Amino acid sequence: MKDFPLLLKSVLYRATTVFSDQEIVTKTGAKMKRYTYLEMAARIAQLAHALDEWGIEPGTHVASFAWNHHRHLELYFAVPCSGRVLHTVNIRLSAEQIVHTINHARDKILFIDEDLVPLFAPLAANLHTVERYVILTDSLTVDVPLPNAISYEAFLQGHATTYEFPDFDEHTPAILGYTSATTGEPKGVIYSHRGLYLHCLSCMTGMLAVDERDVTMPIVPMFHVNAWGRPYTEIWAGAKLVMPGVRPTPADLADLIQQQKVTFSAGVPTVWMGVLEHVRAHREDYDFSHVRLLLSGGAALSQSLTKAYQEELGVTLFQGYGQTETSPVSFVNYPKKRYAALQGDEVYDIRAKTGLLVPGLEMKLVDEAGNTVPHDGVTRGELLLRGPWVIDSYYQAPEETKAAFLDGWFRTGDIATVDEDGYMQIVDRTKDLIKSGGEWISSVDLENVLMSHPDVVEAAVIGVPDEKWQERPLACVVVRADKREHVTSEVLRAYLVEKVAKFWVPDTFVFVDEIPKTSVGKFAKKQLRAQYRSDLH
Repeated sequence: MKDFPLLLKSVLYRATTVFSDQEIVTKTGAKMKRYTYLEMAARIAQLAHALDEWGIEPGTHVASFAWNHHRHLELYFAVPCSGRVLHTVNIRLSAEQIVHTINHARDKILFIDEDLVPLFAPLAANLHTVERYVILTDSLTVDVPLPNAISYEAFLQGHATTYEFPDFDEHTPAILGYTSATTGEPKGVIYSHRGLYLHCLSCMTGMLAVDERDVTMPIVPMFHVNAWGRPYTEIWAGAKLVMPGVRPTPADLADLIQQQKVTFSAGVPTVWMGVLEHVRAHREDYDFSHVRLLLSGGAALSQSLTKAYQEELGVTLFQGYGQTETSPVSFVNYPKKRYAALQGDEVYDIRAKTGLLVPGLEMKLVDEAGNTVPHDGVTRGELLLRGPWVIDSYYQAPEETKAAFLDGWFRTGDIATVDEDGYMQIVDRTKDLIKSGGEWISSVDLENVLMSHPDVVEAAVIGVPDEKWQERPLACVVVRADKREHVTSEVLRAYLVEKVAKFWVPDTFVFVDEIPKTSVGKFAKKQLRAQYRSDLH
């Protein structure tokens, strides 16, 4: 067979050759921006020419600081397909982390949404390598407090609408992303053309597969692990793409699902919680019967949430799993044929499992001594992964790289079980397990049981110091607004006693309006531990 490089330009080639008239829709304020794959490709070519003209050499790091919209999508193709590297800066990191990642990446040019300029402008003086800013706006002129700024449309203006994207080694870096850094500084992860290409092919199989009949909406931010690879996958498959635009609210997302007849979308559980609460409050305005499948990832999916979507909205909500270091998709849940006849809660028990390994990857579980543990659905071990879209090193971080691998396998830091049918279940992060009286308590399992209560919206469990037991669980709970007077610590304690071991039941319940989230929508347990451990002393 011919040694043909696996490059992202293949995605663009098929999209424009086979589905040239397919539509891309972006919410822009109260309006919708619409254009075709072919029109998108013309602007991608103009952008590549503009990068050439401005002296952005192949291999140069180009930063984006932007939401999910058509201009960001153009950057996703023009930058890597022309041999540069797109650094998708996570806009939800702290100011110090944003500065660190841009300086560490040595970005030369930065593309930024106009509405994010006020947030970013105070940071610019601390950036060592950025020479020019391109403002993502409809205007041809800009007046912003950033040096050497030009509007995106002016940057493209006058350039040719065709471009001969080069061939190069498939291992060439395409995208640079950084971890959300629950501890220490964010770590850089380089995604190669080959890795992203193969990741796309895997995501075009099974439950994740879409085609030209689908209308898809990537809710996962494009600044976080390439929106789980969905923009590339969807365009390669020829689907209609709906981009939610700047600062989408649950109402915006629900409206887009309804108005654009979205059939597939992906987001974190907190997003799906928000959409559900909005639809519940405006039930007469929504009919989601056209939705084929929704995917949840980034944190454990509670049985109660997938049950609510199915029984209240008639929508199938499944779970996926991945990490920044795995591009990210590595597991997706769907019911095997043998489970097709399940009824009632047995259905949701299966859906609440983390999922089945996707094609192309390998996994194993190991104990603290590094020994492989059995796949019996009970024995726990740290999840290790390897495959063509799993990292082999962090970007310019040899010490962090050394700690992240065991005999060539990537250490996810997640504790899991795998049953005889191959379903993997995350039971906790290594750092979030609670050891009480010599026994382990899974914070994730406790959270899922708490969120199975019909009046609990969110629950996060942390370990706090205890003189007698070493650690005890503390639960932070968000209750539905109309039930706050009725759901007490005693009510939740009685509910848990029926479902978990007695020593698992938290000593303390804290009722809050909202649980703090990380930059990617996970529960910010580091922040909770800092707050409540100090409060208890």
